[in-house]
Amino acid sequence: MLSSKQRAQLRGIASKRDTTLHIGKSGITETVVRQLEEALVVHELVKGKVLENAPVSPREACDALAAACQADSVQVIGSKFVVYRPNPKLDKDKRIKLVKE
Repeated sequence: MLSSKQRAQLRGIASKRDTTLHIGKSGITETVVRQLEEALVVHELVKGKVLENAPVSPREACDALAAACQADSVQVIGSKFVVYRPNPKLDKDKRIKLVKE
């Protein structure tokens, strides 16, 4: 569970990142979940977008994907969302260091 300070820190980091996950007309499929899993292993923080023709809302997509990947949903704004899951196996230089509360 993330604190409000940690969420704010992750939102700031995510604002500078490109969108790497897109959800289209097929909705949330196993392929999308697998792509998110792979991205979380490498980046820890993933920004996604729900396209207009998708059958799910951005909030539904964020919550479902976070639950499927045992991750935390950071934010949902418009059609974009951000998901975070720490990866202790990453090099210390590449890990996101969260503020302590």
